[in-house]
Amino acid sequence: MNFWYAIQMALANLRANKLRSALTMLGVIIGVGAVIVMVAIVQGASERVTSEFNRLGSSLVIIFYQLDAKDRNKTTRRIDAMKMDDVRAILNECSLIKALSAELPINQGPNSGSTFVGKYRDKETEINPNGVQPAYERLRNVSLARGRFISEQDMTTWAKVCVIGEKVRKELFKDEDPLGKEISVNGVSLTVVGLIAPKGRSLEGDADKNVFVPLTTVQKRYIGRELVGVIWAEPKDPKKINEAMEQVWQLLMRRYKNLPGFHVDSQENILASINKILAVFGVVLGSIAGLALLVGGIGIMNIMLVSVTERTREIGIRKAVGAKRKDILLQFLIESATVSATGGIIGLLLGAGFAYTVGYITRFIPAMEDPQTGAKGLAVYISPTVSMLSFAFSAGVGIVFGVYPAIRASSLDPITALRHE
Repeated sequence: MNFWYAIQMALANLRANKLRSALTMLGVIIGVGAVIVMVAIVQGASERVTSEFNRLGSSLVIIFYQLDAKDRNKTTRRIDAMKMDDVRAILNECSLIKALSAELPINQGPNSGSTFVGKYRDKETEINPNGVQPAYERLRNVSLARGRFISEQDMTTWAKVCVIGEKVRKELFKDEDPLGKEISVNGVSLTVVGLIAPKGRSLEGDADKNVFVPLTTVQKRYIGRELVGVIWAEPKDPKKINEAMEQVWQLLMRRYKNLPGFHVDSQENILASINKILAVFGVVLGSIAGLALLVGGIGIMNIMLVSVTERTREIGIRKAVGAKRKDILLQFLIESATVSATGGIIGLLLGAGFAYTVGYITRFIPAMEDPQTGAKGLAVYISPTVSMLSFAFSAGVGIVFGVYPAIRASSLDPITALRHE
């Protein structure tokens, strides 16, 4: 039998039984569509997370102290937070660290849990005030729209200055020039010396509500102690970031005699962990898609067995006029593969359409907008490789589950088949 003729016959049978064919293909359509949607959204989310981490500063070592629940049950030894002595020790004794900046939110220490409000004349707005060092600007990719960042002179004199985010500027100053104006933060007047370029929401919250203050100003004028919340450290060689982390860890363990609660990690490791979570999410969705394909395959086998019964007399006539067993086998295999492949093509189209619809809807979510690049919504990636593999797999399902009906059809005795009513 001619191969293309067999495909034409298969398509003719599909057209002759439209509703039954559609129901037969439904499992394959759902399975392939789910695979396409899963890959498109997971890859888009992964790209978005990677982009966010790059914006926040890449290849950085993150150092902080936080006693976990399991550590609280093991020891009564604890400290309030890291100190400036730790910052100086890391910078002076860790040869693999190039630069660092400590960070201390004003709501740490005695003001823990407090909500801070910035005030200017009769206007006020919620803010995220943080004490930082000058290197923070470079390490954390802070872009200034106007003015300057925190300087070493500000650090030395505990200067009452600040750098504000775009939303703080809009809500407090509107059309006024904020540079040189004073805002009040928890009773302390701070002069605005810089304006941060719009950055939007990130994994750390709304960056446009940030207010950066000299670290020493926070320590001396707000908290009264040289505490440190987080230390952002830059390794001299990004390829040796794990060695730098180990060096910092060993230093802290020596200084605090193996006190539990210290965490030394890197943004690359955190990103890898998030991507692993996304990969697990993808596997779960892939398993669901696989079950849908399995159900679709069983449906194809069932319908093909019914087709063999319905077409018993046709099979007998074809054998009587010279059709060989392999011709009947090939015909039914091609029919089952055509059903599943057609379902695969429909699934590809529907899956891609659904994925792009999700991407389009997320364009209207403010949190999904990147003010630096102007990109809106979740990026959707339709992988050609995954699409081809999904299509090939759907066709393969039809062949695998069509083998038994095809063998059964090809094994029919022509005389018995001709007598079938």
